[in-house]
Amino acid sequence: MLVAMTAMLVSVAEFSNILSVLAVLMCFCAMFLLIMRNMTVFWLHGEELMFGGNAVHPVQQRIPQMKMMKVHIPFTFKLHETSNSSYSDLRCTISSQVPYTLQAFWGVSIRELHHFLWKTWSSFQTAVNDDSLLSGHYQHCGLTLHETSHTEKTIQMFMPEGKLDLGTPPRHCYPLVIFLIRDIPENSTLHPDETVALVNVVHIQDNVCTLPTNILAQYLKQANGQLSSLKQLYLATGNALGYQDDACDDASQRAVVLDNNNSSSSLNAGQEQLCVVCQYYPLSRALLPCRHTCICATCFGKLETCPMCRSPIKSYFCVRTEDYLADCALGLEKTGASAKRQAFSQWIQDSITDFLGLH
Repeated sequence: MLVAMTAMLVSVAEFSNILSVLAVLMCFCAMFLLIMRNMTVFWLHGEELMFGGNAVHPVQQRIPQMKMMKVHIPFTFKLHETSNSSYSDLRCTISSQVPYTLQAFWGVSIRELHHFLWKTWSSFQTAVNDDSLLSGHYQHCGLTLHETSHTEKTIQMFMPEGKLDLGTPPRHCYPLVIFLIRDIPENSTLHPDETVALVNVVHIQDNVCTLPTNILAQYLKQANGQLSSLKQLYLATGNALGYQDDACDDASQRAVVLDNNNSSSSLNAGQEQLCVVCQYYPLSRALLPCRHTCICATCFGKLETCPMCRSPIKSYFCVRTEDYLADCALGLEKTGASAKRQAFSQWIQDSITDFLGLH
């Protein structure tokens, strides 16, 4: 009897061990199924679980890109660095790749000048041929030259006898306006985008307006009648790159990088520079309206203000090809996959910790 009872107790003890093992296995399976279920929900609705169903995700407004084209400008004009910058001695450096006519006018009406600049190219030609350029809208006629193509040449200008009545600031007359107008042979045909005139507005320091002598504005006239205001792009090193802002109604849709000796050298310098943000990819985008050329395409999408001057970015255009974007996209894909795996692993750890109550 005692032996039989002992055998029964041993059997019950062995059965209880089996039950314990089965209970542990069942709990493990239940926990595994729970984790798999939560993992599936996370993959399908992970963003809602992390940020909430009613979370609002700000969407950055897309910054418009301006269409860029290259325009060849056969003229260069700059004030001589050693000039005394006075009405009696103003020196400038000019170069041209085509025959042209130079005409300078002193005391030009600002209103009438801009009205004339909007006229067609045929009107320009007629005015030059008839010697009636800005007729009646200037105080003194200055230097007139007919030149063939030449390299940089220094030209000295001075105002004829008499005084200029420019008015009190804000003035109603420009001190000096210099026209460089292309000489077109008869019966010749020009491409509509061909540059036909470069108009330079020069301020000269005087007792009333003590600002240093400088070029106030430069206007480019094309054969199709297009009028553009020439400006400079500012590279990260401080070098300047030529660029023109169209004065027409669709100015927000078009930008032009100039093709002349100065701008070409600056552009080559820009291609060798790196983005000021990541210091890895080459800079390739010019920001408007500040005109800083300082960032690459990858960093551009993360910015709303210029990293140089902090002004808002309204639009932009590319100053070089962005062939590095393919390598960048591959790197971002690998980085994104790695970050996603790390986030998922962290989520599993947090879920297990919460399930077990180990905070």
